[in-house]
Amino acid sequence: MKPFPVTPQTLGIARNIIWFEPPEKALADPIRFVAYAMTYALPEDMRVIRQYVSDEDFREALDHAPAGIIDPRSWAYWNSKMGRYPPPPLPVRRFGIVTDPEELGPRQRSRSNNAEAARKLMPANRQQDGRMAWQQTRQQAASMFDLDEVRRRAREEWRAKYGPKDKT
Repeated sequence: MKPFPVTPQTLGIARNIIWFEPPEKALADPIRFVAYAMTYALPEDMRVIRQYVSDEDFREALDHAPAGIIDPRSWAYWNSKMGRYPPPPLPVRRFGIVTDPEELGPRQRSRSNNAEAARKLMPANRQQDGRMAWQQTRQQAASMFDLDEVRRRAREEWRAKYGPKDKT
């Protein structure tokens, strides 16, 4: 992707989109800038940005977007605008733990704790663990309270506080 020209118009847009750093620095990394623009730019700003960015450049920005910048709604929108439906998974941040045991080197493969951590981070395992934790919490909450009694009491309290008043 080619760099953005530094004009008063692009500097103003960069100042609004990436407010926490100098606009010149924001424009220096076009892929990062376009990723922020996909999430935070106004339609008027996008019209200006689209003068400098082709569809191919947009696809490149989507393919190489830094993790954590584009929200899921914007990710789905811009992928559909670029003809990608369903959209690929969002970029994910990884902090020193390999999620696929096959990616471990021969020396690291022997470290069972890293492989176990990687197994726990795999999406299917995380989803299953989360579902089991939710079911356990739900069962504990159900045994602690009689939900019909809670609803009845809440209804009575609401009626006492907000119910019909005598108009005498």
